[in-house]
Amino acid sequence: MLTYKRILLKLSGESLMGEQGYGIDAKRLSEYAEQISEIESMGVQIAIVIGGGNIFRGLSGAAKGFDRVKGDQMGMLATVINSMALSSALDALNVKNRVLTAIGMEPIGELYSSFKAIKCIEAGEVVIVSGGTGNPFFTTDTASALRGIEVKADLMLKGTRVDGIYTTDPEKDPKAEKFSEITFDEIYNRNLKVMDLTATTLCKENKLPIYVFNMDVYGNLKRVMSGEKIGTLVK
Repeated sequence: MLTYKRILLKLSGESLMGEQGYGIDAKRLSEYAEQISEIESMGVQIAIVIGGGNIFRGLSGAAKGFDRVKGDQMGMLATVINSMALSSALDALNVKNRVLTAIGMEPIGELYSSFKAIKCIEAGEVVIVSGGTGNPFFTTDTASALRGIEVKADLMLKGTRVDGIYTTDPEKDPKAEKFSEITFDEIYNRNLKVMDLTATTLCKENKLPIYVFNMDVYGNLKRVMSGEKIGTLVK
């Protein structure tokens, strides 16, 4: 029995690189699509937001001399490329899906509206929302929180390369302790870098719980949706 009927899945653009160091790893992309297909067949309604860090990250570009607004717009386009790649991978598995864009880009994708997204989700389509919020100075984490709230998701799943939230960075500190559950206030008080402050606040104020887990381990998405406690719940 599903605890969460409708989810917003946030995927990391950087994780799409796989072992390549840049761009889209075909094996990782295929694994993501297969995992999404698994939970779609369970009856889960799915909206997805993908980052663009495997291609271009606006904030990093600004540090190298790019205009921040143009840099963020380049990052938005990177998320569209990733979204189209995922859409193609889902097509190959005969999973009905639709790419919506935060800025007008027909015929690449249809312009996003919450009404259209919900209608498509209820019709059984996996909806991939690209282009961030459509505005500079906002991360794809914030876009994920916003879209999750707009499509009335029960849960925001944040797929990362670590298996949850820790007291410190587990990749740097072997003594880091993992939380099975944590509150939004604890995240603030401990200054944990789960998402940016805007995204975290949006989720808290609109009562959208977040589940952080390792998406790069094949099968983990189905395990989360089956109720296995393999990550960290933020509520």
